Amino acid sequence: MRRPTSRRAVLVTALAATTASAATHASAEPRGTEGPAATPAPGPEAAPVDYHSWTSYTDWRCGSGRGTRALPGRRPGIVLDRPVGTVEYTDPHTKTTSTWEYATWTSPPRALPFGATELVASWNAHTPQGTWLQAELGGTYSDGGTTPWYVMGRWASGDTDIKRTSVDGQDDGRSGISTDTFAIDNPAGGLRLASYRLRLTLYRRPGTQLTPIVWRIGAMASAVPDRFTVPASKPGEGAGHELRVPRYSQEVHKGQYPEYNNGGEAWCSPTSSQMVVEYWGRRPTPAQLAWVNPSFADPQVDQAARYTYDWQYQGCGNWPFNAAYAASYHEMEAVITRLRSLNDVERLIRHGIPVITSQSFLASELDGAGYGTAGHLMCVVGFTPTGDVIANDPFSADDAAVRRVYKRRQFENIWLRTKRYNAKGQVVGGSGGICYVYWPTTISAARRAALASVGVR
Repeated sequence: MRRPTSRRAVLVTALAATTASAATHASAEPRGTEGPAATPAPGPEAAPVDYHSWTSYTDWRCGSGRGTRALPGRRPGIVLDRPVGTVEYTDPHTKTTSTWEYATWTSPPRALPFGATELVASWNAHTPQGTWLQAELGGTYSDGGTTPWYVMGRWASGDTDIKRTSVDGQDDGRSGISTDTFAIDNPAGGLRLASYRLRLTLYRRPGTQLTPIVWRIGAMASAVPDRFTVPASKPGEGAGHELRVPRYSQEVHKGQYPEYNNGGEAWCSPTSSQMVVEYWGRRPTPAQLAWVNPSFADPQVDQAARYTYDWQYQGCGNWPFNAAYAASYHEMEAVITRLRSLNDVERLIRHGIPVITSQSFLASELDGAGYGTAGHLMCVVGFTPTGDVIANDPFSADDAAVRRVYKRRQFENIWLRTKRYNAKGQVVGGSGGICYVYWPTTISAARRAALASVGVR
């Protein structure tokens, strides 16, 4: 059976002593969940995660703007006000060169409460036709040195002005960018990221009054230690709760739209994102779906694949592009973070918030899956009364088969571990608990508190 390869095989995770080539493009499956006998299994307290964002009017005003303006109101944001210059941009995927006006906004420094080994940025924005944005990261190392300004993504809501893209080849010999993820090159050497800033560049066609609007920009920094296993959590407040999340199969799209990575096994990330977008009552309009072949089932999944596609990575699994897609729907918010155990997921489920998780495993490591994978996204929608995981797994033959029940201990371990063995006995990377969380701008105080309890504000 072909393995789902939804995005590059899960992230290089913190303190990895293995080589980089064994981490981000692992193509084979792990041998088992047990590491060497001497390898500790650090608990949640040993896996620091810091998600921080800029979203309020005060946040936007505290940043450093050149040609941008902070907008007050119920959903504050930053917009292009007076361009500070023009730039010629040659799209690497269309080879078209165009002139753009631009302005910038740079966040205040974020001093991390721990030394980080990885960081993933994300943003919630809208770019009308004729506009786009670039997000960058600049950091300070624990030894006082500084990173370059790394491009974390060039993005637009649509795909007619530019092709949204990650940027390869970014490395200063100490850290680098793997598609959408900043990582220290040699975590075992002790170097860490001590602080960072995020920079937005907003672009528009010259002579127009068009502007992107950005409502949220943030980053998840982490230092998850090496671990082949994690301590088991006990069922908590989410046990016995199941959310009515729409069920979509990625497999019914196999062979559709080769220009967006050919459907099927490559579409687990946008398929999962679309399930949650629709859970919150949002979906594309018939006009937006008019481009999809009318004979295709669930055309909204094709829509999600098209508008999450990264033309450099050549896939639909770019983390920030999926979050930005979800947030492109009316008053939706979306972040990428890491959670510490299934108890965090239970807390969100208990308050009506589903979670999209990333995991890699052998077929023998997850009973009932029927496949193995080097990286796959699925949506946790609930827990059985005994605490087992109820997941909408898009790697299913059809929509009716998407709902699965997976053993709690197995699921938690394959999601939270950072190292595993593949079928050849090689050590490769695991996801370390990374996930998407999407929700509407207007939610109850209880839901807001549940998000805050897992570090999302």
